[in-house]
Amino acid sequence: NTRGAVPLNTRTPWQLHFNMAGSSQAVRVFKGTAKPILSNSFTEARRRALNLYRAWYREIPKAVENYCLEVSVKYARDTLRQGFFKNSHVRDPRVIDMLVIKGKMELEETAHVFKQKTHVMRFFKDTSIQKPTDFLSKFYEGHS
Repeated sequence: NTRGAVPLNTRTPWQLHFNMAGSSQAVRVFKGTAKPILSNSFTEARRRALNLYRAWYREIPKAVENYCLEVSVKYARDTLRQGFFKNSHVRDPRVIDMLVIKGKMELEETAHVFKQKTHVMRFFKDTSIQKPTDFLSKFYEGHS
């Protein structure tokens, strides 16, 4: 079925086309580089990430006071630094931009007190609880 088909030589690189068997499975043709989200280069994305870090760094004392958190400002800033270092291996500007967008959303929700205290405390609690490995420890903990 060639009704409405565009010749192969006139298609743009981003156009969807269907295989010749007529199935409805779409295939996207990519040529060149991906479209940037916010930043055009790694250095620009890095600058945005550093600006986000500075904004969080300035916001932490207010958040600790507003949410009456049981952590010190120094501990909260150390946790912030660890969170940013956790993603320091990322080099793709699009991924960095997505992380920055999510970080800005979290910052805005925290700054405007849209969150509950438990939501903010999740950043400071270690959620990975070590499960017992030997039989007696499992028995004492009630795991089977």
